[in-house]
Amino acid sequence: MRTAHAFRRAASALMPALASRSVPAGEPGSRRGGVLKSAHAIWRTVSAVVPALAFAVYASAAVRGVDITERSSVLEGKSFGAAGPYQRIIGRIRFGADPKLAANHIIRDLEFAPVNASGDVEFSADFYILAPQDPKRANGTVLFEVTNRGGKGMLSRFTFGRGSDPRSAQDFGDASLLEQGYTLAWLGWEWDIPESNKSALHFTAPHFRPDALPAYGLVRSESEFIQTVTSMPLGDRNQVPIAVAKPLALYIRDSASAPARQIASDKWKLSAAGTAVEMPAGFEAAKIYEFVYEGKDPVVAGAGLAAVRDFISYLKYAADAPAPAKRAIGFGISQSGRFLREFLYDGFNADEKGRLVFDGVWADVAGAGRGSFNFRYAQPSRDGHPFLNIFYPTDMFPFTDDALLQRARATRTAPKLFLTNNSYEYWGRVAALIHVTADGKRDAPLGPDTRFYFTAGVQHGPGSLPLTKQGARYDRNPVDHRPVQRALLAAMQAWLKDGTAPPPSQYPRVSEKQVTGLDGLKFPAIAGVTPPKYPRLAARLDFGPEFETLGIIRKEPPAVNGAYPLLVPQVDADGIDLGGIRLPELAVPVATITGWNLRPPERGASEEMAEFNGSIFPFAKTKKDREQFKDPRLSIAERYASREEYIKRATAAADDLVRRRFLLPEDRDRAVDRAARLYDALTKE
Repeated sequence: MRTAHAFRRAASALMPALASRSVPAGEPGSRRGGVLKSAHAIWRTVSAVVPALAFAVYASAAVRGVDITERSSVLEGKSFGAAGPYQRIIGRIRFGADPKLAANHIIRDLEFAPVNASGDVEFSADFYILAPQDPKRANGTVLFEVTNRGGKGMLSRFTFGRGSDPRSAQDFGDASLLEQGYTLAWLGWEWDIPESNKSALHFTAPHFRPDALPAYGLVRSESEFIQTVTSMPLGDRNQVPIAVAKPLALYIRDSASAPARQIASDKWKLSAAGTAVEMPAGFEAAKIYEFVYEGKDPVVAGAGLAAVRDFISYLKYAADAPAPAKRAIGFGISQSGRFLREFLYDGFNADEKGRLVFDGVWADVAGAGRGSFNFRYAQPSRDGHPFLNIFYPTDMFPFTDDALLQRARATRTAPKLFLTNNSYEYWGRVAALIHVTADGKRDAPLGPDTRFYFTAGVQHGPGSLPLTKQGARYDRNPVDHRPVQRALLAAMQAWLKDGTAPPPSQYPRVSEKQVTGLDGLKFPAIAGVTPPKYPRLAARLDFGPEFETLGIIRKEPPAVNGAYPLLVPQVDADGIDLGGIRLPELAVPVATITGWNLRPPERGASEEMAEFNGSIFPFAKTKKDREQFKDPRLSIAERYASREEYIKRATAAADDLVRRRFLLPEDRDRAVDRAARLYDALTKE
């Protein structure tokens, strides 16, 4: 069977042959008549059919077919610099995995899925590609974002764009990724995204054969509410829940450290649809509820990891790939960053033929976690925070890059690795465990092809002005760290393409006393401000003897056998993190800016952290104000004689970041302007 490209080649070859036929002018088949028209008719027919064809793929054994549903011009054929016009390619890709193949043994429970006549387990996924129309004008790199719950985030992250289906100029932001010639790609991989989420990229995972499951397994659903409700959904963040075979128990906790108390079975019931637990007396706000049950009809969740592996392998190595690439960068934010850490740990960076998949991997704001991606009854959306999804297999030993890359190094498929985290990830996602020993007493060395970059004083995601609390106790952190990430992408590309080493790692060291336990934190005494007492801990969880080896949970809730050490960045006299990259707002401060915040009293559990959020605590405007409020931090007026002086010093800080390659020259003025806007916001009368 020919591929769609073969059809096009055949039609193209046919046109000159038909046109060269010697026939009398004016007769059917003449150059001015039938033959040339017939040739063009064939071309039009083939071109019209191509988008609907299923590509029969043999160059990449794991990809069984590609169904393209849309191939369209981006922004009506606008040219993006040297890369020229871009095209949008949307469709569905079909995979087949042979359970007997050694490379697929890392997919947990694949042997329990049904196979087709060829002996393959089948699964499929939506894909979305933005690529130069002329592949020769591309820069050779596919920048692949692991979708976060089916969405797309890298246009926002790298171009200041937006949207899950970019169609307008605003969606592409400054279009810098396109100007640089990247091929941008996304693929569905998460099995539990509801069909009602039309904008998401979906993944159809293989289910177990009905006769293959030896026994029902344990599943736990956890929820916390902002107000009293009578129904508790079983899926996380509106995701599709695992089906219930038998309800077992409902528990309540006052906090992550409090013991679980079982709620009498006559107080609650499973909903008629089987997707929620109902309790007429109500689920209280600011409590942690855990519903344990026996699940049924599980999927092979790890097929999502294999789909990403095989999709990237296809783009790199298949002659008929719709958007070919020489190299690939895997980028993931938060959940997606944890996915990439799991991807490496499990050994998915070698394809079925043992070839390198991702040349570079970038796990962003993933903390030290991995996640629920490759075991029986896995719930991929479950993460881990101080007061949310607290006892899932997320922050599980081992944590360091050496452990993540062990299998890849054994197969000579280790990528260049970026690990980037902000201040929040130390407080909310145990990020220090990436670079310290398991006892927390020493620095753990990073490998030569690993870089760890810590952005000081930044929350989980980009901040903005004007200042607002938005569900937190203190004003939320306004710092936008995306300019640093734009520079790091350029550094990764140069590392892969030209061999230019990226900037040295920047993170707080134990040896420099730049990380500390909570009892040693030297945060300034600011009136009305309390640092968190209950950050996220990496608990030592016991899910039973078969979890580590077979991915089977036998204990729910898991046994908690203590926790790994907690270390957070030490701070300077202004309360600003040590040891990291400081944007101008942090290098030339007008406020204490942190990666943590607390829940507001009206939400309940007010001593707990507000997940994802950082804080800002402005300096006093004048010395008189500082003395009146007994603020130990120098006032803005004492630091900067004028706005002009502040701008001058912020510019110098930005220039230093450019010199060190943590800021692109074209982003210098943007960084200075954001610092100036914060200065103006805090000094206005």
